[in-house]
Amino acid sequence: MANTIRVMIVDDHAVVRSGLSTFLLTCDDMELVGEAGSGEQALRLCSQARPDVVLMDLVMPGMDGATATRLIREQCPEIQVVALTSFKERELVQGALQAGAIGYLLKDISADELAGAIRAAYAGKPTLASEAAQVLIDATRHPADRLGFDLTEREREVLALMAQGMNNSQIAEQLVISISTAKYHVSSVLSKLGAATRTEAVALAFEHDLVT
Repeated sequence: MANTIRVMIVDDHAVVRSGLSTFLLTCDDMELVGEAGSGEQALRLCSQARPDVVLMDLVMPGMDGATATRLIREQCPEIQVVALTSFKERELVQGALQAGAIGYLLKDISADELAGAIRAAYAGKPTLASEAAQVLIDATRHPADRLGFDLTEREREVLALMAQGMNNSQIAEQLVISISTAKYHVSSVLSKLGAATRTEAVALAFEHDLVT
């Protein structure tokens, strides 16, 4: 199938990998292309298997999931990484997103929600567990009732396009502006929202109804 999503699983627990493998068999548009039990193994396999989406555990012996995510994104920027973990501590959430993960999910997620998150990641759109989004909101220094208060109309337009999963080039094309101007607006939006990443900014925007 031309549109089959190639998925790799990274988790140090064999039972978890087995369960996720079985789940992927039920999805007609997805294919398991690799399994890794550590961050180090994940790095080696990514260059061979070339997955579209990696489901990444965060707490593992040796190289942790955030480090593996950062290195995978540096070496293979076309690969999207979704953090899939049992933990929702602020440091883990922020670390994973700052490393380049496009999603942060908890392992108690339903099969339908996981499938939707994988498809969203493949399309370049972020997905965050509500608990993870709340952690990011609580961590921001901006009072919730003032969040986004200083955004200009153009910055709100840029934020809305970011929420649609558009990159800087696509935003520039949509708004008929230069790429450098688009980058400037994106940086300004992140700064005003107190967000470290685009994914975090989008999560905050949805949480506070800054975009629809």
